[in-house]
Parts: sequence; structure tokens; C-alpha cells
Amino acid sequence: MSPADSAAASPAPGRLTAVEAARIAVDALLAAGVRQVVVSPGSRSAPMAYALAEADAAGRVELLVRIDERSAGFTALGLALSAGAPAAVLTTSGTAVGNLLPAVMEANHAAVPLVVISADRPEELRGTGANQTTVQLDLFGDHVRFAVDVPAGSDPQRAVETALSAATGAFEDAPPGPVQLNLAFRDPLVPDVGDGLPAAAGRGIYRAARNPLALDFPAASAALPERRTVVLAGHDAGPVAEAFARAHGLPLLAEPSSNARFGPNAVGPYRLLIEHFGADAAQPIERVVLFGRPTLSRPVSALLERADVPSALYQPVPVAWYEPGRRTELPLETLADLADFAGRGSAAWLDAWLLAGAAAQHAVDLILAASPAATGPSAGAEVWKHARGQLVLGSSNGIRDVDLAGAPPAEPQATMFANRGLAGIDGTTSTATGIALGGGQETTVFMGDVTFLHDAGGLLLGAGEAEPQLRIVVLNDAGGAIFGLLEHGTVAAAGRYGDAVERLFATPQRVDLAALAAAYGVPHRQVGTTAELAEALSGPLEGRSIIEVRTDRHRLGELHRAIRAAVATAVEGLPQT
Repeated sequence: MSPADSAAASPAPGRLTAVEAARIAVDALLAAGVRQVVVSPGSRSAPMAYALAEADAAGRVELLVRIDERSAGFTALGLALSAGAPAAVLTTSGTAVGNLLPAVMEANHAAVPLVVISADRPEELRGTGANQTTVQLDLFGDHVRFAVDVPAGSDPQRAVETALSAATGAFEDAPPGPVQLNLAFRDPLVPDVGDGLPAAAGRGIYRAARNPLALDFPAASAALPERRTVVLAGHDAGPVAEAFARAHGLPLLAEPSSNARFGPNAVGPYRLLIEHFGADAAQPIERVVLFGRPTLSRPVSALLERADVPSALYQPVPVAWYEPGRRTELPLETLADLADFAGRGSAAWLDAWLLAGAAAQHAVDLILAASPAATGPSAGAEVWKHARGQLVLGSSNGIRDVDLAGAPPAEPQATMFANRGLAGIDGTTSTATGIALGGGQETTVFMGDVTFLHDAGGLLLGAGEAEPQLRIVVLNDAGGAIFGLLEHGTVAAAGRYGDAVERLFATPQRVDLAALAAAYGVPHRQVGTTAELAEALSGPLEGRSIIEVRTDRHRLGELHRAIRAAVATAVEGLPQT
């Protein structure tokens, strides 16, 4: 079945009442492994809400309520990410469904089993101008693996079962991903007069903590040829990348959200060293092995685009982040084939990278320590160092600051998450909230001020809603700093467009984050130095809290130039092999 397939659940409407059909749908969802559902209030979706309330009272499902469907979608995305299982989001009809599109798009490209349950009007009301009625089926187009319209009064069981099979990747040659169940309901939308919630079962939803993993592989065969290969671990590569690099004696260049940035072969500021081992080096990089999706740096992209450096991608299962034939890496399904391609590294090759990595890390640390004032890279390094349980990294500069300055530990300290499917700043706080609640453990999220303000509504929790153990670290430099590190910074420096770059790209803001936090009832603390941040990160976590790190983005370009120069000096003249 193609990713955008749609179908009718039955050829003609049946006689089930709305609530009866909803109860069947809920039973089928739970039988397929859904244990958490985010509900946004609405009238047309009321039958599902009542059926879910019954299941919640019986201890069969965990409900979260969010009034903003956009936040609800990203919260469900976070639940699915941390639990490693399908999570659902329920909305009423009309624009409510459209608000889920950003989360659905992210789930598509990140292969996350997000189940959209959109309530709809019955067929006789569609196209008549009835309130909150629009074309909802296939609203998400190619971004869902399966979309189905279930007519009012019909049995939804088969449709739900098929949708969950698609969401979890049971269809051949299709990765997991989002699906849409468009359920039409006809009045009455409320339970019968004699119905009521069952007696509380006193059972909670079981969840296993998703602890960071390390794997062990046997050493590579001595029969493999020695090659100057590097292992690139992109987003969601997993600990298999670290284990492969270690077993084959190869340097490991791992992004923070790879869950592979640890171990004896990991090189911290790798993106500043790729040129050192480039085509003009005495002993240049010969081959590249890629795990996961590389998303962060132009040096990595440039390396993968080099025609003179063969590269291979470990792909044991279908992935959602690229279309077949659109990338240059050779896809390999088994680690044995990957080993034949990569070969094994000589001791001199690995030592050259580790020596350069240590020198580069020391140079970065010295530059950052030269000033007590917090900067993006120094804040990223501290967040990385102190993270335990789960760490969520926002897009834009935050994850790149960690990638630049975060020293790889000997063992994994936290499970990493990031919305790198489309790398948007959308819904970061809501996603982190879902991750914290889904994982049931301490969670830290690191993001910039624009990312934070973009999802300020994600701080809203209704009275009585579950409180996550969530530490929100906001790097507040009063605008979008990343554009100053791109070509737009050169345009701004030249003065040819006046204040257009500052206004249109940096989007300066003067929001009082302490007042914003107070409005949502979230404790807030402001820090300005790296030492203050380290102390704040070391404190106990109870419920939610916000740590605001005040920095100056206008000297960020100068700081990055100083780091690059210091690293270049530190590795100049080092032996390569």
C-alpha cells in the first residue's frame, strides 16, 4: 500500500451509535499498543472523548488534555518518541485538524508512529456549509502512511487495525510513521442516560524507562584491509554506530542526537577537524561509513558529497528521511557488508584523530573558559555535561552549540532526542513535555529564545494535568543568532541592507521571560555566567522549571572565529598517521 493510500472502512453506513463506534475504536487502538492519547476538547470528537474517559478510569490508557491542537500534536509526538510506541492525538473537526500538520510532517520524516484521530461530520452534512466542516480526509497528503475515512455508524475496528499496522511499519518496504483515522460521528454525540464511568481500577500505565545504551561487538577480523575510514553518526544512529567504530578501530564523528556520541573513539569538535584530514592532507580520509541522518554541519555535508571519497549508509530497515536513489551513499543492510566496505583502521589512523580531537577539545575549552559570561557554546557544553535521564535539543543554534563544545563521555549519560525530521523549531516545549511524560524520568530541554517563544503555549497545562519532570534551559540572546553565523551575517556586516537582516532574520525581541513563566506558574531562574548555569543544572528537579541564560549574540561570530583559529593552531603540525 502506498504512503498516501486512503480507503473507506465499509461500503455503507451501519447502525452503531456514535459512542458505540467510539468504544470499538478505543478497544482496537489499545489492542494495537496505544497507551497514551492527547485529547483536545471539541463537540464532534465527544464520542471518542467519552470512550477514552471510560478506558482511562479503568486504567487502560493514559489521557493528557491540551486546548491547543498544535501543542497536542507535538506532545503526542514526544510521547511516541520516548515510549518507542504509537501515541494518538484526538481533535474535533475543522481547523483543529489542520493544526496538527507540523507535528505530522515531523513524524513523517522522523518515522514516528503518530496516530491522528480526527472527528468529522457525517456524509449528509459535508459540503453543505455545516459548521466546522471541511475536507479532512487526505488533509496530510503524502505525510501519512495511511488515511482512512470511517462513515458514521460503521464499525471502525478494521480501519483502526490497518492504520496501526501502517503506523508501526508492518507494511512491506514502508517505515513507521503517522496515520490518520478520520471518524465521522452522527448525533447523538453523548453516552446513553444510563451509562457512566466504570469504577476506578487503580491500575497505572506501565512504562519502562528508556535508559541510554551501549553495545559491544567483537573486534573486527584481522583479514579486513586497513583503510582510512571514518564513522559518521547522524541523528538517531543509535549505539550501534559507536560499537561499530570501536570494533573496527575507526574514529567516530557523532552528532549529539545520534545517541552514539560517547566511548573511546568519539571525537568532540570533529566538524572543525574534517578539513585537517581533507583531500590536501598527507593521509586524507579514504572512506566514510554513515549511520543515521546527518543534519548539522556543512563540513559533513561537503565530505559526503565528495566524489573521490566512497561512502556507505547502514540501512537495515526502510527509512523515511530520504527517497531511494536520491543520496550518493551505498545503502548496505548488514553489518558484515558494512565491515567489508569500511575495513579496519590502523592504530596510527585512530590515534591521529584522537590526538587531534583532544587538542581541539582543549582549545575550545580554553576559549570558552577565558570569559565567565555564558555563551551559546559554553551553555551547550554545560547542559551536555550535566544531562541525566533524557535530553532534548532544540533546533537552530542549541544543538550545534552542543555539537561544537560537548565533550564525549566514556559512557552514555542520557538518552538524546531532537526534532530533526524537518529540523524545525516548532513545538519544542510541547515535544519535550511529551518526552518527559512518556519516559517518566528527569528530562532537560535546551533551546534558544525564539524557539521557546514559538511554543510558549506549550507551557500551558490544565488544572490536574500530569506535571513532567522537565528542566527548560533557554539561551536568551534576544533574537535568532543562527542567521548571523550564516551568509546573512556577511550581508549584515556589509551594511548593504541596513537593518533588514536584523529585523527579518534575527527578529529581535524584548519579552520578559520571568513574567511569562510566572503567568504559566513555572518557576524561573536567570543566570548570566557559566558557573551559575552549572550550579543551576546541578540542583534537584521537581516538576517544571525554567533556567534563562542571558547572552549577547552580537559577538557570537567573533567567538566562533576565535574557536576555529584556536583549533587550527592546536592541530597544526600534529602527526596524522
